[in-house]
Amino acid sequence: MNSREVMLREIGLTPIWQARGVPGAVGDSTASKIAASEADIAVTIAEPAVTAVATPAAVPETPSAELPVDGAPGQLAHHDRAATIANMSWDELTASIAKCTACKLCKTRTRTVPGVGDRSPLWMVIGEAPGEQEDKRGEPFVGKAGQLLDAMLAAVGKKRGDGVYIANVIKCRPPGNRNPEPDEIAACEPYLWRQIALAQPKLLLAAGKFSGQTLLNREDTVGAMRASGGNYESIPVVVTYHPSYLLRTPTEKAKAWDDLMKACTLVP
Repeated sequence: MNSREVMLREIGLTPIWQARGVPGAVGDSTASKIAASEADIAVTIAEPAVTAVATPAAVPETPSAELPVDGAPGQLAHHDRAATIANMSWDELTASIAKCTACKLCKTRTRTVPGVGDRSPLWMVIGEAPGEQEDKRGEPFVGKAGQLLDAMLAAVGKKRGDGVYIANVIKCRPPGNRNPEPDEIAACEPYLWRQIALAQPKLLLAAGKFSGQTLLNREDTVGAMRASGGNYESIPVVVTYHPSYLLRTPTEKAKAWDDLMKACTLVP
């Protein structure tokens, strides 16, 4: 057993994900030569042990970072708010997100979930919205979907916090994990645009429909966006299925692996 196989088995990823004849695939020479049909591919992610995730320290109160809600008396207009966010540093951005009241989700959240990882990444993974565990801990992708995402990244030699930054389109959990609404996305978009501008990633991996639609500025299905891809501000965007969807629909994991292969071909 070679070192890569040992590494993948240690993180609970068995059997090793295999490319289906995709140019530029990563992995050992034996795995990369296997050409399997859709029916022959069965990818199983073993349930890894859940490890404790440290609760991020509370963001200190910074009056200058607080932005009023659009539309209330004496508040900044929407374009002024976006312009203010567009000039924030990482620390100012994090403080502003923590105190944001720009949409109704501020009334139901436990914690805001700004993002985590390498602030000068090659890859930036963008999900849709925080779930229950993320809302409690203030960090994106920390539940079972996060474990699957970490395993997927590890399978192509990537790691959360090491060349990878992870964020969501919206920074507060929608009640009951419902889909984010248009006004909620619009309120959070300036934060996402600033995160991308500060991070300057070489590739954006959009996990889920709302992430792909936001980055590509189009109303389409995940399947259609996977097929065509696109760019955001000259940064290539690869759209894939959200890990939560893959947990519910494991037959689509082979397609997600294809998406990872495509991403690795664009930006190793």
